Amino acid sequence: MNFQSIFDNYSGFIEPAISDRLVKHQLIELLLKKLPSEFNVELKGHSEEGRSINLVTWGKGKTKIFLWSQMHGNEATGTMALFDLMNFLQNEVYRATTAVLAETCTLYLLPMVNPDGAELFIRRNSMQIDINRDFVDTVTEEAKLLRSLRDEINPDFGFNLHDQDTLWSVQGSKKSATLSYLAPSFDSSLSFDETRKKAIQVIGEIYDTLKTFLPGRIGLFPDDFEPRAFGDNFQLAGTSTILLEAGGYKDDYEKQEVRKYFFLSILQGLSSIASGSFQQKKMETYLEIPKNDKQLFHIIIHKASVNGLITSIGLNYEDIYIPDDQKLVRKYYIIDIGDLRYSNSYKCYEGAYLKINKFLTINSVANFDLFETDKLIVSFSDGILA
Repeated sequence: MNFQSIFDNYSGFIEPAISDRLVKHQLIELLLKKLPSEFNVELKGHSEEGRSINLVTWGKGKTKIFLWSQMHGNEATGTMALFDLMNFLQNEVYRATTAVLAETCTLYLLPMVNPDGAELFIRRNSMQIDINRDFVDTVTEEAKLLRSLRDEINPDFGFNLHDQDTLWSVQGSKKSATLSYLAPSFDSSLSFDETRKKAIQVIGEIYDTLKTFLPGRIGLFPDDFEPRAFGDNFQLAGTSTILLEAGGYKDDYEKQEVRKYFFLSILQGLSSIASGSFQQKKMETYLEIPKNDKQLFHIIIHKASVNGLITSIGLNYEDIYIPDDQKLVRKYYIIDIGDLRYSNSYKCYEGAYLKINKFLTINSVANFDLFETDKLIVSFSDGILA
């Protein structure tokens, strides 16, 4: 499969109705209704607030693959990628490729597990529960549905699609982790059984392809065992589970570039499973993936005169959702003041005569002006970058 060609021709199957991270349930419903008959769309349940949750089935092969997205309502990249995937599967240009996938595999797609959280762009559901920590108690409607679907489908492979904090970096590089992968652990000893090994082998195939697109920007997500999480428990239940995390990419606030690499990760994984090529992959490839760490700020100001010293300032933003305006705003906070030479950032300000016009305190809202000599370089007002 020519992944470079697919990447270069992404405009031919990207879902144009999704152009930012504020993906709502109403749009998902409209897009599902437009799918042709080769996709079976079945209502499987409802969220706590009564929004429908649908399962899309495609293909007729023996190997069953379950893909689910947006367990966390503010993590929309997986949902974008799933709709791009559904468009790709319909694209005549790639029929030879998709025919093999349809003959060998059956895909089960569950876009937007948490539609109530997506409505308010929050991580948790409407009852303020983190669905991905509700496998054991299973008190939420969404967790009950997801758990029951795994039991009903009994998939061979699972793709657990998430977004990670854009402040994750790749160990040893100080670059942002645009993608991170993980074969979740199924016990506190972080053991390897055949189920987890298969997930590791598939990730090895994905990594080998994507590292050419994102050199130095792919990390291995921490594999601490989390007994309440779905990925860990699906792995334990015999579904080889692959965690994909969409991270940060410079000037890609709405993750429209990241979605392409995320999609390629899914497609390479599916192709590897369909062809069986993953079985030849050694575990060493997975273990060689650099680990995630956190060496990033959203903004660093280097060597500025501040608080009577010449030093650096690190700022990070939080996404604030404004329901009335249906938009996100970035609110910046002062996270660190001091020696930041071993950190990196998405945006850096530095110069010979930088100065800040007021005393700054840690963990406060950014509210200051940055000058170079007497020229205003950048201004923060109540956390908003002017």
